[in-house]
Amino acid sequence: MHPLLFKAGQIGRIAFKNRALVAPMTRISASETGVPGEIVQRYYASFAQGGFGGVITEGLYIDSAWSQTYAYQPGIVSDEQVAGWRKVTDAVKAAGSVVIAQLIHGGALSQANIHRTTTIGPSAIKPRGQQLAFYHGKGDYAVPEAMTAQQIEEVIASFANSAERAITRAGFDGVEIHAANGYLLDQFFTDYQNQREDAWGGSIENRLRLTLEVIRAVRNKIGREAMLGVRISQGKVNDFQHKWQEGEAGALKVFALLQEAGVDYIHITEYKAWLPAFENNDRSLVELARVGAPDTVIIANGGLDDGERAEEQLLANADFVAIGKAALANHDWPQRVQQGQALRPLAETVLAPVANIKEDEY
Repeated sequence: MHPLLFKAGQIGRIAFKNRALVAPMTRISASETGVPGEIVQRYYASFAQGGFGGVITEGLYIDSAWSQTYAYQPGIVSDEQVAGWRKVTDAVKAAGSVVIAQLIHGGALSQANIHRTTTIGPSAIKPRGQQLAFYHGKGDYAVPEAMTAQQIEEVIASFANSAERAITRAGFDGVEIHAANGYLLDQFFTDYQNQREDAWGGSIENRLRLTLEVIRAVRNKIGREAMLGVRISQGKVNDFQHKWQEGEAGALKVFALLQEAGVDYIHITEYKAWLPAFENNDRSLVELARVGAPDTVIIANGGLDDGERAEEQLLANADFVAIGKAALANHDWPQRVQQGQALRPLAETVLAPVANIKEDEY
């Protein structure tokens, strides 16, 4: 049953015992200063104990400037934050899983930041939608300041330096660049959010340029031994139905450019991973990634709640699958799927009224 799901795999130089990963999910359970404590350690270790081959953390902010997105979000900047993550990675590895740090800059979607009262983005355009209430947000997003060339270079350096801290000091096996879901790198990629007329805006290649430059800078810092991935999406936390304006042709170009930049994997998140990515076309974004980046590992995420859906993606075009809400409800999801046990539904209290880690949720 599910032979591909429970087959050993490899990304870069890192071996996985199976193809089931925990998707990154924001849980705002660090200290006010972004230090992950014992509850975060137990939370991530429980997924490894439940049989997942790999765990991707929630987004870790990367500087003491504008990158923090949510209150009580963990960072990977200070010595205290790094030391906290070292305990987490030790616990996850001791339980037999690979552990990957997702790195994030909130940009214009920042709704709580202990370092700044203002936000920045590609252009001075207010993001669509409303701040997320289950992450302590309320009301409209602020209008960001349009970033200067120097600020862009500082962001690139912050991603690279945080990646180096994650690998060399915090004990992570790899890092994932968060270029999805409406955050800063995705803001640069999004046509209506990025109205720049310089080299960072305009064509699809220019809008993707910041993500590509971050990838190259991170690779230079962490070398070839450490695993490097990127997460990309169409939908955003503040614009769920968004589609890339360039359609399939643009998607193929994006995936080719990401592969060329040197990532070990591309992590694609959609509402339902198997659905067509664009109107009047049949191929999913995962399928398009397989064509555009044929030599790169593809991770599929979105609605793969049970073993059958996950296996279908592995049979079709994905190399690994990332499980989100179903993993929150079942920290032992791989064990349950492999043994044919029923999966628990996600309790409303896990993500409400605030999406922090609850002592009794696992």
